[in-house]
Amino acid sequence: MNVMTLPESVQRVAAALQAAGHPHAPVMLDDAARTAQQAADALGIAVGQIAKSIIFRRKSDDAAVLVITSGDRRVDEKKVDALVGKTGRADAEFVKARTGFTIGGVSPVAHATPPVVLIDRELFRFDEIWAAAGHPHGVFKLRPQDLAGLTGNAPVADVVQVPS
Repeated sequence: MNVMTLPESVQRVAAALQAAGHPHAPVMLDDAARTAQQAADALGIAVGQIAKSIIFRRKSDDAAVLVITSGDRRVDEKKVDALVGKTGRADAEFVKARTGFTIGGVSPVAHATPPVVLIDRELFRFDEIWAAAGHPHGVFKLRPQDLAGLTGNAPVADVVQVPS
């Protein structure tokens, strides 16, 4: 696939992955993968193998907080707050301004402004995961251990609700 035909946001992710020596370039899916379930269905994998990028807004300094979590888990905001300080919801405008991506295509890499990052330890249940590549149709393959290197050695933490 010619990288120049990709949307600008996906080109940014592709460039960041290439600069980091990541072996897998973004791929474009035929259908939008705005949710973890849609992405998993399109890729033929378990929903837990989708690395969701959830953005929160830290109240003390208005920083973006990126929580990369497994697609079959829900973020526990109290656990996140305990690690990074009190957070609140980030609206679509905040997400786009801070990350350069629209909701439904937020990549864990190549943000407009570097966020505070937490990686969900639940992702390590899988050998291979997929993350958004800056667009609702764009995804890229990686291993959970790749996330630390790609995100500036972000900590791996318990940031999700206990599955019921």
